[in-house]
Amino acid sequence: MMSRSWTPHVVVACVVERDGRYLIVEERISGLPQLVLNQPSGHWEQGETLIEAGIRETLEETGWDVRPTAVLGLYHYDPPGLGYGFLRVAFIAEALGERAGHALDHGIERVLWLTRDELLASRARHRSPMVLRCIDDALAGRRLPLDIIAHLRDAP
Repeated sequence: MMSRSWTPHVVVACVVERDGRYLIVEERISGLPQLVLNQPSGHWEQGETLIEAGIRETLEETGWDVRPTAVLGLYHYDPPGLGYGFLRVAFIAEALGERAGHALDHGIERVLWLTRDELLASRARHRSPMVLRCIDDALAGRRLPLDIIAHLRDAP
């Protein structure tokens, strides 16, 4: 039987590739003993589109301006013992430029550009299985047009 109180958190993430390397954050998560690796990602906030959320989260966590070019996919993950799950809306995004000296979000220790092989070798430190799955889906050529997302603002 399903729990009626289960409410997944909607998060966005951007997969940004440049010269065979992917934009990754090394972050400190409360309750975890080690730093974890993740794509720039975070919660979708009220009043913004999913695309705007992806742009904002990437800038806040990495100091990079990006332009989403495609929807990579939707990913659901229920971390063991957390009590709620995540629905990740992942985008493919193009790196536009880094803002030198941009202050990063609390908990972000550093920004890295890693290859898939480097990510595979550090799999035990991934924040979730979504990290490598998104990279592999991007490498497989998965792309959906951005206009599959419809935000019906001020609709009757």
